[in-house]
Amino acid sequence: MRTQVAIIGAGPSGLILGQLLHKAGVDAVILEAQTGEYVLGRIRAGVLEQVAVDLLDEAGVGARMHAEGLPHSGFDLLIGGTRHHIDLAGLTGGKQVMVYGQTELTKDLMDARAAAGLETVYEAKDVSVHDFDGKRPRVRYVKDGAPHEVECDFIAGCDGFHGVCRASVPQQAITNFERVYPIGWLGLLSDTPPVSEELIYAKTERGFALCSMRSHTRSRYYLQVPLSEKVEDWSDEKFWNELRLRLDAKAVDQLVTGPSIEKSIAPLRSFVAEPMRFGNLFLAGDAAHIVPPTGAKGLNLAASDVRYLARALIEFYAGSKAGIDHYSEHCLRRVWKAERFSWWMSMLLHNFPDMNPFEQRALDAELDYVVHSLAGRTTLAENYVGLPFED
Repeated sequence: MRTQVAIIGAGPSGLILGQLLHKAGVDAVILEAQTGEYVLGRIRAGVLEQVAVDLLDEAGVGARMHAEGLPHSGFDLLIGGTRHHIDLAGLTGGKQVMVYGQTELTKDLMDARAAAGLETVYEAKDVSVHDFDGKRPRVRYVKDGAPHEVECDFIAGCDGFHGVCRASVPQQAITNFERVYPIGWLGLLSDTPPVSEELIYAKTERGFALCSMRSHTRSRYYLQVPLSEKVEDWSDEKFWNELRLRLDAKAVDQLVTGPSIEKSIAPLRSFVAEPMRFGNLFLAGDAAHIVPPTGAKGLNLAASDVRYLARALIEFYAGSKAGIDHYSEHCLRRVWKAERFSWWMSMLLHNFPDMNPFEQRALDAELDYVVHSLAGRTTLAENYVGLPFED
């Protein structure tokens, strides 16, 4: 098989890239190790920056998002039992975020790809990338027991943190930066109406909590827990009881509980791999970086990566190498700003067992400054809705 771009991974980053390239007339094949049903079953992010919303519109897949998604112009910080409203729109000149589940976004992208008759190979096993440092990159895989090879001009590594693409780069050619946090998020998804019209981020003596949603009838809640916790030790009743202890009286009164659809514990990690280009292999999304979920940046960073990558590849086929030559530089400037923001939000809103009293007092003072200062709230809002692209 011959194509211009071989995309490894059919998550949101790979699917968005494929859609943007298709709209520009660039050939691409997507290879995915899992089934389509497995990909759709991943319970992940749900808050989209304004720039991510604009990108999905550009890709031609934004109609259902606008019809069913929930635009949010602010959120609440619940600190010591007191709520502080962060007016995103008022602080950023009208910018908002969109609450729209990653599962729904992925379905829209899959449907668009199927409607256009574009090729996605699911259950592609033993994927390997070859000769990406030369002029004839190749991708090999096994499908239904038979070996296959794809010749291409470029390989886009959109295959996640544990994927083959980053792992195939020579160790001496890549530098990894990482911070692992000693806590996790216990998440519960339920078909219950949200406790509030907007998100609530809560910092309490018992730990962090987040009240989020996927729709008017589906809610997503999180609790900070030690990494030693096991999800099977948390019954639904235990989860709801602990959540009540971390909310204010108004939220407790409005909380509607019900059986969980999904429950899991996600560890918190910050990770960046530099650079993000190796010859004709480009890393994007979780293959290159991970952020703690506190700042709602994971999916949004993946979208910004593939925005840069799609433009770079389209420019290449139009006769310019400037985009691919500067891809890593452009991406990493944005990546590190999002990493900083997610780290900062995580440090402000969680309780850390290894933090000394001085550090905790200093962070408490910073959080107090943020909520009571126009400059502090503006900084928070500008980063939350998404910083502008530096094209």
